[in-house]
Amino acid sequence: MTQENYKRLTVLGATGSIGLSTLDLVRRNHNNFKIISLTAYSRVEELAALAIEFGAELAVIGDVALLPELKVALAGTRIEAHAGEAGLIEAAERETDIVMAAIVGAAGLRPTMAAVRRGVTVALANKECLVCAGDLLMEEVKAHGATLLPVDSEHNAIFQVFDFDRACGVEKIILTASGGPFRGRCRDSLLEVTPEQAVAHPNWDMGAKISVDSATMMNKGLEVIEAYHLFPIEKDQIEVLIHPQSVIHSMVEYTDGSVLAQLGSPDMRTPIAYSLAWPERMHAPVKRLALAEIGALTFEEPDLDAFRCLYLAKEALKTGGAAPAILNAANEVAVEAFLAGRLRFVDISAVVSETLSSCDIKAPQSLSNVFEIDNMARREAARWLGEWAH
Repeated sequence: MTQENYKRLTVLGATGSIGLSTLDLVRRNHNNFKIISLTAYSRVEELAALAIEFGAELAVIGDVALLPELKVALAGTRIEAHAGEAGLIEAAERETDIVMAAIVGAAGLRPTMAAVRRGVTVALANKECLVCAGDLLMEEVKAHGATLLPVDSEHNAIFQVFDFDRACGVEKIILTASGGPFRGRCRDSLLEVTPEQAVAHPNWDMGAKISVDSATMMNKGLEVIEAYHLFPIEKDQIEVLIHPQSVIHSMVEYTDGSVLAQLGSPDMRTPIAYSLAWPERMHAPVKRLALAEIGALTFEEPDLDAFRCLYLAKEALKTGGAAPAILNAANEVAVEAFLAGRLRFVDISAVVSETLSSCDIKAPQSLSNVFEIDNMARREAARWLGEWAH
C-alpha cells in the first residue's frame, strides 16, 4: 500500500485498550493510513496528544464539560474540537474508509450506527451494539451495504475460517474460552472470591469489568449472542469449549467433519491488524506462536452450575426480544456492586436471573427503545441488588 492509496481511518474510543492498540499499528504502518477523527470520553490530554501526533482532522471528547480544556490543548493546530454525543456522531459520519468502533458501553451505540449508515467498513469492538441492538444493527448493515468486521478475537477467528459463500455447509461454530482464573472450581469454592482474585486473568490483560465477566463466563455468554448476529447460523449451532491455553481462538465445524480453527498468541493486535488490512493482511508485532514450546492444547466442557452466567446468556439468546439487553444491563449493575464489595461473586448471576424474570422482554423497535430497556433493567437490577447485597 502506497501513500497514494492509504486508508482513511476514524477511531471511536482512541484512548482505550483497543484504540491504543489500533494506533500502535497505525504508527508502525504510517504510510498506509490517514487518521481522520479520534474520540475519547474524558482523557483530554491523551486525546489531544494523539490527535496532534497523527494529524487528525477532528478530536471529540465525550464529556461536554471538558470541551474548553480540549480546545486549549489543541490551540495553534487546525484540529477541530467537538464534544458530547453529537460530536461522536459527527466523528462517525466523517468520510473515511474504516471506522474502528471501540467506544465501551451503550455510549457506542449511536456513533456505531451512524458509521454503519454511511455504508463503510466498521471494525466492531463494542459488545453492546450486537448484544443490545443486534437485530437493529444488522438490519442497517444490510440496508446500507456496510461491511462489519468483528474485532473480538473469537469472532475475528470465526470470520477468518467461516465459508460465507457456502454457509449451508457449516454444522456449528465453537467459541473457545480460557475458563478465567477460577476454571475447574465448583460453585461452593467461589463463595468467598474477592474482586482482586476475579480480575487476575491468567492469559489476557483486560479492564476490571471485562475481567470479572471472564471470571463469571458472562463474557463468553455475551459472545454467544454476538456470534448469532454476526454469522448466518441458528441459535443452537453455537457451542462454547474451555481451552485454557488461549491458542485456538475459535473454530468452525463443517458438515463433512472438517474443523477449521484460527490460532495465534493472545494479543489483540492480531485481530485488529486483520480488520485494518482486510481483505489483505499486514504485519503485526505480536509474539509468534511456538506450538512445540506450548507442547499440548487441552479442552473441556464449561461447568454451567459453577458459571451460571453463561447459562443465563444462552437462555437470553433463546428467549430473544429484549432479554439480551436486560441481561447485559443487569450484569453491569451486579459486577459494579461486586467490585465495590457489596455483592458476592456467586450472586452476580442471581441478580441477573431475577432481573430477567421480572422485566418485560418485548423486542426494541429503535435505539431509543434500547436505551429505555437498558434504563428499566438497571433500575430493576438495583432493586434486586438490595435482596442480595451484603
